[in-house]
Amino acid sequence: MSGYYYYYYSGCQDQYDAHYLDACSLCRKSLHNSDIFMYRGNTPFCSKECRQEQIEIDEAREKNWRSGRSLRKSDAQNSAANKTVRTGTVAVA
Repeated sequence: MSGYYYYYYSGCQDQYDAHYLDACSLCRKSLHNSDIFMYRGNTPFCSKECRQEQIEIDEAREKNWRSGRSLRKSDAQNSAANKTVRTGTVAVA
């Protein structure tokens, strides 16, 4: 029975959507009559391996986001520290 999906009524007349527990979030394999491995509360996976791969993807993305954020922050601090600020009166003719 692989390839069969269960549908639920989404609240709109004549509109049915596939249920989010029908397929693995990573490889899209059917989850019908199989164990489901959940991650972050509502993300289903067909195996521990698929779930672990998604965890690693999320950790790498989060690490890149953090490092990019800290680089921007340190760049702003460095550029502000290297600027010369002149004070006084300016006369324009």
